[in-house]
Amino acid sequence: MIPEVGSFSLILALCLSMILATLPIIGAYQNNFLWMSMARPLSAGVFVFLAISIAILAYAFVTDDFSVQFVAQHSNSLLPDRYKFTAVWGGHEGSFLLWTFMLAGWMLAVAIFSKSMPLEFVARVLGVLGFLITGYILFMLATSNPFDRIVPLPPIDGADLNSALQDFGFIIHPPTLYMGYVGFSVVFAFAMAALLSGKMDAAWARWCRPWANIAWAILTLGIALGSWWAYYELGWGGWWAWDPVENPPLITWLFGTALIHSLAATEKRGVFKAWTVLLAILAFAGSLLGTFITRSGLLTSVHAFASDPDRGFFILAILGITVGGALLLFAFRAPLMKSEFGFDLVSREILLLSNNVILVVAAASVFLGTLFPMVYQAITDDLISIGPPYFNAIFIPLMALLALLLSIGPYTRWKRTSTTYLMQQLGKVALAALALGVVLPLLVTGQISLPATMAVAIGSWIILAMLQDLVNKTANKATRLKGLRALSFSYYGMQMAHMGMAVMLIGVALTSSFSLERSVLLSPGQDVGLGNYVFQFEGTAPVNGPNYVGEQATFIVLQQGEEIAILHPERRIYLATNTPSTEMAIDAGFLRDLFITLGEQKEGDSWSMTIYVKPFVRWIWLGAIFMTFGGILAAADKRYRRLRRKQTESNRESEKSNSIGGELPASS
Repeated sequence: MIPEVGSFSLILALCLSMILATLPIIGAYQNNFLWMSMARPLSAGVFVFLAISIAILAYAFVTDDFSVQFVAQHSNSLLPDRYKFTAVWGGHEGSFLLWTFMLAGWMLAVAIFSKSMPLEFVARVLGVLGFLITGYILFMLATSNPFDRIVPLPPIDGADLNSALQDFGFIIHPPTLYMGYVGFSVVFAFAMAALLSGKMDAAWARWCRPWANIAWAILTLGIALGSWWAYYELGWGGWWAWDPVENPPLITWLFGTALIHSLAATEKRGVFKAWTVLLAILAFAGSLLGTFITRSGLLTSVHAFASDPDRGFFILAILGITVGGALLLFAFRAPLMKSEFGFDLVSREILLLSNNVILVVAAASVFLGTLFPMVYQAITDDLISIGPPYFNAIFIPLMALLALLLSIGPYTRWKRTSTTYLMQQLGKVALAALALGVVLPLLVTGQISLPATMAVAIGSWIILAMLQDLVNKTANKATRLKGLRALSFSYYGMQMAHMGMAVMLIGVALTSSFSLERSVLLSPGQDVGLGNYVFQFEGTAPVNGPNYVGEQATFIVLQQGEEIAILHPERRIYLATNTPSTEMAIDAGFLRDLFITLGEQKEGDSWSMTIYVKPFVRWIWLGAIFMTFGGILAAADKRYRRLRRKQTESNRESEKSNSIGGELPASS
């Protein structure tokens, strides 16, 4: 009976979301205070009922209720409790419920932290989000109800969770990625509210910026966690494979990165209004694209969920209605989105526009490389593969050009900047960065590589320019510490995000250029050398887990005759499905990783294995952490809190003067 309560909660959430999608927006057009004020409590109600649904689904997993079809397909009585809970998002139905619940969480956050915004605007934002949640819940109830029962005879035990998903990375990666994904639905709702109101001034950009920064920061972390999970779980020694399911989050991230820069120009200077709104629509479309690819049956992957074409058509309909409707409204409101000010060819506006163009071209190239094989197969029924050579040939030069512009941006001024000033500020920085690009890879690795030299030079260029800018901005203060305190969180967030880009760029270049790999067949007592390290195979021993059996190998790693690590890779067989799985052993370090993948047992006691030395690979995820904190810092800027306090006081005064009958006077 408890799963039926979950379905009933979904139905109640649908009813409330349908009211939310209509009454507040109608109230905004009619200046009806009562209808607009319903938006916040309705948002809370939708969140509560979706929370009840997902809690009941989790309870069904933890209690091994295999009468629920979704539980029977994705769990097993031997599955450890932590994976029973995370199996909630281990398949299509549960993961989509999590997606919808997180969108409801974002919607509730907007309802709580929007006191500074006019009620009319908040009503439209929450109404648009209510429309999205209505579509999502309808999709679940019509095609993907996670509470469907198996009748009349449920199985005694479940089929089990995919062995690749029984890992800590699966606990944290999907929720973080989804949270970032659906965060751009909030940005989309802000853009739609501005279009619906017809007030395309800088105010909506100012209100939207903190939400865009937070969504971008969480999505950055989610993508990085996915990269890290693939690195240590899949056993191929890589961190990015240009997988058709990996690419849509990157497309959304690229559009989102362009958006947060464009929002700055729209807020500060009243320029790029139409472009900013279009980027908000594209970032949202990117998130729906990822959902469509993983749930439409277009591909088979450990990342993909559903293979039912009906579900794909339903999601495609949601994508078409929301994005198509948004673009139609965008075209209708285009005459209202004219820039208020001009600017010269050398200015911060031009730098931000160049940044946007590069990011959008990069997103378009990834989109084309991802979708073209699927479209080609659908039309011709033939297979075609577009792999890393295509993506690297286009994406890497674009990102290198973008990185070069990152250091120039903070030195430029709005409207007009002197080229002589830029040369004076950045000339010495460029020379120092070039020198570091040549010297650092040689000192650290003892090797010379042109890609590594270029990447380290560009990364050094970003970091040195950032330090130079800090010195310039604090030079005229009484003390350097006082000058540092005077700088805004927004400034520190920008610089930290740019520094993260530099660190990631260096990590990508060095690990790509200087990684070592060797596949060997070893018997106990034998060893193999790789780089400066010797890997000595000591043999294997049986290992038993809660739902698997296997063999655990022991390796002693020597450097210059001294033991520096002991590694234990495993080869497992999961009992419920008899599925083999490999658990890698990694000795992680700031400057390098030592990585062993255990293969199959051959004749006698010999085992196949692959050994890797991965220099600077941790810098990739360190850079992503810097970028994440940079986005959060920018969103926490006290300037937004001051604006909220001032606007809240103004809104309270406005609400006190409401006309009798629940209507607000028309706003100017």
